[in-house]
Amino acid sequence: MYVDFHTHTTASDGTLSPVQLIERAKACKIEMLSITDHDTILAYEHLSAETLEGIRLIPGIEFSTQWKKLEIHVIGLNIQLGNTVLNEGIRLQQQARFERAQRITEKFDKLGITISLSKLEYNAGNKSIGRPHFARYLVESKFVKDEKEAFEKYLKAGKPAYCQPQWSPLTDVINWIHRAGGSAVLAHPLKYGLTRTKLKNLIDDFIHAGGEALETISGRQDPAHTLELTKVCKEKNLLASCGSDFHQPGQHWAELGKFSGLPEPELQLWQTW
Repeated sequence: MYVDFHTHTTASDGTLSPVQLIERAKACKIEMLSITDHDTILAYEHLSAETLEGIRLIPGIEFSTQWKKLEIHVIGLNIQLGNTVLNEGIRLQQQARFERAQRITEKFDKLGITISLSKLEYNAGNKSIGRPHFARYLVESKFVKDEKEAFEKYLKAGKPAYCQPQWSPLTDVINWIHRAGGSAVLAHPLKYGLTRTKLKNLIDDFIHAGGEALETISGRQDPAHTLELTKVCKEKNLLASCGSDFHQPGQHWAELGKFSGLPEPELQLWQTW
């Protein structure tokens, strides 16, 4: 079965609309898919039963949170979209996103680069503004040649326009997911640049907060990394999820469903739904 439980649309920082993403997923022969936009579930409002014919859509979301001053991401899968606790959590996250965007805009202003926050909101189609929206604005305005340069020069941690986010705590985020009947997945554990000891501590804290699965595959990755994370799942009694982290066409390393299967099928999180 071809599955992908980590994808993004224009509801957050992807470049395809929800309908376009579903169409591309079908073309890629995906049988089970989750749209996991950052701190929002707006994508699901744009999908009809007709659009979803031939594919099983698992409601999802990717929450940003903080762990020891580090921003990490937790994916909620198989969630109930109308849950009031979940929606209140989303409201808090959106508020944090907007306030961070305001601070980033102020920093750019001091650098002599004027950015219209209202234009960013318009381009984003909602208020779920993230750093990629700033990066695209800088490219369009010819301040940088591409989004990578935007992050390297301005937006990544330690650069002049970076602002520390004020996300909700890990325990709160996982509670929102569970209250909505979902499963909490630690997204792309190896992409946080942690030492083995710190990664172990993160996973232990994730488990202590109620998390039940690791994203053992994130796009096309070194098979050794998959085996490493699979071993952690077995040792820690965790389930496994997988996804492309798709944002836009043309990124072969993050194309929909184009990654290897889990080496231990019995660990598949989706078998519990």
